[in-house]
Amino acid sequence: MWTQPKALPQQANDVLPNGQVSQLPVEGTVARGRFKEDEGFHTGFRNGKMLKELPATLVIDGEKLSTTNDLGKILERGKDRFDIFCTHCHGALGDGKGMIAKRGLELRRPPATYHTDRLREMPIGHFFDVQTKGYGAMFSYASRIEPNDRWAIAAYIRALQLSQNATGEDLPAGGANGGQPQEGGN
Repeated sequence: MWTQPKALPQQANDVLPNGQVSQLPVEGTVARGRFKEDEGFHTGFRNGKMLKELPATLVIDGEKLSTTNDLGKILERGKDRFDIFCTHCHGALGDGKGMIAKRGLELRRPPATYHTDRLREMPIGHFFDVQTKGYGAMFSYASRIEPNDRWAIAAYIRALQLSQNATGEDLPAGGANGGQPQEGGN
């Protein structure tokens, strides 16, 4: 078996079209695995800079959603995925007080709270990138959460940041319920 005839890459060959063993892919071949048409969508970066906005559209459960017109559905999906993959360390409020942290996970640095000035000012691409590559003791979720859901989680993290740091001026006119009386209230 060690001495059986075989063709090696770049070796000359008088049978194949270009005279060598290595051939170009057939015209129209589509790359598999690593080809990513939209760099920003798959990395959170475009031209070496973190994205500051969500992609224009996301596909959630097979439905193409606009990140401006369908943001409610995207945030709903983001909350669902956040609850599944993130709350155990980061907590339901994103304050870094998840059950793992409460139960004594001993790290040099505890899980991050999203409510620091540094993370509130960070572009949204940062949260996508951290989910993709991991950070500190957090491992990569790229193989566990597909890109559309990672963007939905990033959007939900932004919503958590806004909800936990809102002021009276951020409320709609008439208060939190838009001036409508609350049920059971006076």
